[in-house]
Amino acid sequence: MKERILTCIVCPRGCEIAVDLSEDGSVTGVRGNACPRGSAYAERECTHPERTVTTTVRCADGGVASVRTRTPVPRDAVFAVMAAVADVTAPATLSVGDIVIADVAGTGVDLIATENRRPTK
Repeated sequence: MKERILTCIVCPRGCEIAVDLSEDGSVTGVRGNACPRGSAYAERECTHPERTVTTTVRCADGGVASVRTRTPVPRDAVFAVMAAVADVTAPATLSVGDIVIADVAGTGVDLIATENRRPTK
C-alpha cells in the first residue's frame, strides 16, 4: 500500500489529506479532510486528475485576449491544449464566453474568452 499526501484546494481551510492507495492505484482510504468535499477532491486527484487551463491567445489585431477551458481537462492533456492555443489566432472582437477553440485538443472541452475585447487598432 502507498500513501499520498495532498493539500486540499476546495476551500480556504487547506486541509492536509492522506490518501491510501492500493497497488493498482485505487483509493482505499482518505484521512485528514474536514468535510466531504475534501474527500471527493482527494479521490479525484489521485485517480483522474484534472486542471482548468487559463492562458492568453493572440488576436487578429496583434493584441492578446485571456481565455480558459470551460471545464477542467485531464491533466495529461494540458500540454496538448497549450500547443493548440499557440497555433490559434482569435478574432479581434470577443465577448466573455465566446468559443475560441471548440473541443480543444480533442478533450471535448471548449476554450472560451474570459474578457470582453474590442480591436486595439
